[in-house]
Amino acid sequence: MSRRDELLAYADTVRGFMPRDEGLSLFAHALAHGEAHRDGTWLEVGAWCGKSAVYLGAAAEATGSVLYSLDHHHGSEENQAGWEYFDESLVDPLDGRLNTLPAWQRTIARAGLEATVVGLVGHSRVVSAHFAQPLDVLFIDGGHAHDVAWADYRAWTPKVVEGGLLMIHDVFDDPADGGRPPYEIYVAALESGRFVADAAQGSLRVLRRTPSE
Repeated sequence: MSRRDELLAYADTVRGFMPRDEGLSLFAHALAHGEAHRDGTWLEVGAWCGKSAVYLGAAAEATGSVLYSLDHHHGSEENQAGWEYFDESLVDPLDGRLNTLPAWQRTIARAGLEATVVGLVGHSRVVSAHFAQPLDVLFIDGGHAHDVAWADYRAWTPKVVEGGLLMIHDVFDDPADGGRPPYEIYVAALESGRFVADAAQGSLRVLRRTPSE
């Protein structure tokens, strides 16, 4: 089995919310872009336990790129106690808060991606204000509350280079299928004229940054 196949098979075993077909699409689009634009700087907003970081990391490793994986690691609203996606095994017994960082660290170590995937621990808006590097690939999959999703969109999309990729997860055209903020920022990206739709797989949307006039 090739290194690539090993990583993609391992991604299936990592705790997370991304279906395999969407994960493989995430990988394939990042890989194609990375092969055309090697040694790139990539960033994902929302890391959870590292599932998407393995898919993206596999593509980054193959193209000499670096993936920054950003999360405060205390979970979104829907991950907290009493909500649908709460996982008690991820609660830190010392302070009673959700803490996915140890799980993320184990995932990246077991994948052998520590030289390719760099963890950023903090709040998205704080980190973005001090992150000056242009982005070749941006994947937004952070909190889905209105203020959080829009803050991620406004903070990070201006950093995407011309021709770069913007990928957004959990975009549902039908409100009955999921929350609206990811869909709203997807529409906003299209309406801004700065991005054009490139592809879609399930709830994953792939856009490309247009050249400046």
